[in-house]
Amino acid sequence: MKIVTGKVIDGQVVVEGTPFDEGSTVTVLADDGDGSFELSAEQEADLLLALEEAERGDTLSPEELFASLRRAP
Repeated sequence: MKIVTGKVIDGQVVVEGTPFDEGSTVTVLADDGDGSFELSAEQEADLLLALEEAERGDTLSPEELFASLRRAP
């Protein structure tokens, strides 16, 4: 897993040094304007666990996600 910062240029996310292979699938988190966010140690651990699950393909289909949201209190 890699965490890098890039910029949107002409509608494309550009990362200096091109640390990804052509055709790589990436996840983009866009900031809300101030350029930063903070996570507690627990939130960071949860995020890293979720990323590992996603890399393994341990994900929900859209239908499963929507069904779980309908069941939520």
